[in-house]
Amino acid sequence: MFEGKTTGTPIQLMIENTDQRSKDYGDIAQSFRPGHADYTYMSKYGIRDYRGGGRSSARETAARVAAGAVARKILGDTIKITAGMVQMGSHKIDRDRLDWAETRKNPFFCPDAQTAEEWATELDAIRKAGSSIGAVIEVQATGVPAGWGAPIYSKLDGDLAVAMMTINAVKGVEIGNGFDAASLSGEENADEMRAGPDGKPDFLSNHAGGILGGISTGQPIVARFAVKPTSSILTPRKSVTLEGENIDILTKGRHDPCVGIRAVPIAEAMMAAVLADHLMLHRAQCG
Repeated sequence: MFEGKTTGTPIQLMIENTDQRSKDYGDIAQSFRPGHADYTYMSKYGIRDYRGGGRSSARETAARVAAGAVARKILGDTIKITAGMVQMGSHKIDRDRLDWAETRKNPFFCPDAQTAEEWATELDAIRKAGSSIGAVIEVQATGVPAGWGAPIYSKLDGDLAVAMMTINAVKGVEIGNGFDAASLSGEENADEMRAGPDGKPDFLSNHAGGILGGISTGQPIVARFAVKPTSSILTPRKSVTLEGENIDILTKGRHDPCVGIRAVPIAEAMMAAVLADHLMLHRAQCG
């Protein structure tokens, strides 16, 4: 950066991990935590850093949020990206009360103020019990023009799915109606059209989540992903040591009872990054 502008060389963003407490992880140095990447990392590399804050730690996502801010600059002001937590455990928001402005008014980034209050009580009980719970995050982008994406190898929905799946603790992604589309008829799922005043079609619904054939339709792009419950809990779980001995293990230290809350700004950042890529891909191919 120079005088407030990019110089054309790669932009470096660095966030120092200064608030780590490696001593919290001493008890699990010789064993594998259930639900964590301890075993898979050891299997792949033959060594693992048990102190926390590594590539399998959600702290890695701070850099994604920073990069997402750069991606938003590339996209400009016409594209708006908003995310929120729409489900915690089995409790979903009431879609009749959905208001995206509410996501900046409560600690859950929840677009339903009443549900956010109910979640607060529930999560406090889960925290006190030393347990955790999962969540579903929804992210949408408005103002994306029709035509972004590609038919095969750079499908917009495919790239979005990959990006969201790389977020720590994410175990499932859907676009538009997603898995619910399996229970619909062809008549119900079809996004019907009528001629619009500007010569472009007006869609009467958005079951496709703003993407058809891997290419944007000009409607809001909608994606959702499921975040698993935080694996680090105070309830003893069965595991094994590095030497192959059976052990019961619990994880001490600072751990969120619902890591999905922190995933909301990450979802926005990853949406921005993918859309910025596709803006430049579209510009390179189609001008």
